[in-house]
Order: sequence, then C-alpha cells, then structure tokens
Amino acid sequence: MSEIKIQMKNISKVFETEEMETHALKDVNLTIKAGDYVSISGPSGCGKSTLLGLLGLLDMPSGGEYFVEGVNVSSLSLNEAAEVRNSKIGFVFQSFNLIDEISVFDNIALPLRYRKDKLNTQEIEQRVNKCLELVSMTHRSKHKPNQLSGGQQQRIAIARALVNEPAILLVDEATGNLDSNTGDQIMDVLDELNQKGTTICMVTHESRYADRATTQLKLLDGAILTTPELTSCSALQYV
Repeated sequence: MSEIKIQMKNISKVFETEEMETHALKDVNLTIKAGDYVSISGPSGCGKSTLLGLLGLLDMPSGGEYFVEGVNVSSLSLNEAAEVRNSKIGFVFQSFNLIDEISVFDNIALPLRYRKDKLNTQEIEQRVNKCLELVSMTHRSKHKPNQLSGGQQQRIAIARALVNEPAILLVDEATGNLDSNTGDQIMDVLDELNQKGTTICMVTHESRYADRATTQLKLLDGAILTTPELTSCSALQYV
C-alpha cells in the first residue's frame, strides 16, 4: 500500500467580514498518496487558490483536520506551520519568485539554509546539484535569474521547490507566465518528475494540462466533485 502523504478530513474554510461570511470550502475530503499526480481545476472563484493555500499551510482551515505524512497540522502556530511548510512542502508558483541579486545555485539553496536541522556545505552542494540535474539546468548554476528565459527560471523554481525533498510538490498555475510551447516544456518536466516518484498536486485552469495528471479533480462552489474515474486519490463531495 502506498504511503499517504496528504489527507484532509471534512475541511472547511470560511472568510468573515462584518457584513457577511463566505464559505470558500465545504467539507472537503482528500487523500493523496506517494507518487500520485493530481490536478485541481474549476471556474474562477470555485476555491482552487483557497484549497492550495490550506494544502501549503499558508492558511489554516476553519474546520476539519489536515494531516501531512500522518501528522495533524490543522491547528499549528504560525512558526510551527512555517517549519512544516519548509521541510515537507515544495511550491511552484506562476511568478517564479527568484532573487536576481544571487546566483541560480544560491536561489535553489535558500530553503536548505533556513532548515531547522542545518546541513553542511557539502550536503547543500550535493542536493542543489542533484536538483539542477533533475531540471536539466546544471550548466546555468552560476548565472543570475535575470539572465535566463522565463522557461529556464521556472525550471530553477521547480529545482528550489524540490531541494528539501518535500512530501509533496504543490504547483499553482506554473505555466501562467509562459508561452504555450515553453509551458508544454515545463509540463514535460513535471511529468518526468512524477514518473521518477515525485508526488504532485497541481492547480490549473487549462484542461490540456489537467489531463496530464493521473487523477483529475474538479472544484465547484467550494466542493470537490466526484466521478468514477477518480481512483488515485479519494475525494468526497459535501452533502
């Protein structure tokens, strides 16, 4: 049986103001196992970004339980959540979020330097070089990000997300700032990473990219719709 990486049980998220409350997510149940490749799609305002924010511990749920590799992280403090996020979760965003003032190598190494359990220089170098090789960017390690194309910068962002060997890679519209050909190349990189064992959960509005995942989930009005084809991970629509 595959190891469970991510599990959400009856997760809800409510945003409140003085005038109203918005139920962004409603009783979401989701299990992602090691090696899964999951896409989440749906119309604007359906809750995709909210769900990804909860998965990535950028926000906390209003109700329900969330487990990362068996640990309940639903009610962690901000500092505790940051530690889990840095060690267990890798992010790839639409904007590359690279630092132009430092080299590609140092950009990738940043998460390692903020680890609670520090690595020595040799360990950092080995990890960074391994990730550079995974995205075929070893030859650009000494360049600055602003010397690279958009597609190359996204490859570096993927390498940075992988350097801490996370439980899961969360991908948020990773091709949004790229032309279609370059976007296809980035998706090829993700496909190859998944084939090598990386667990991926991707938010995308493009059906042709969502279809690359082995499991396609659709959000509507804050709930995950179920179909018979959803077999790699489990998702239950709220009643």
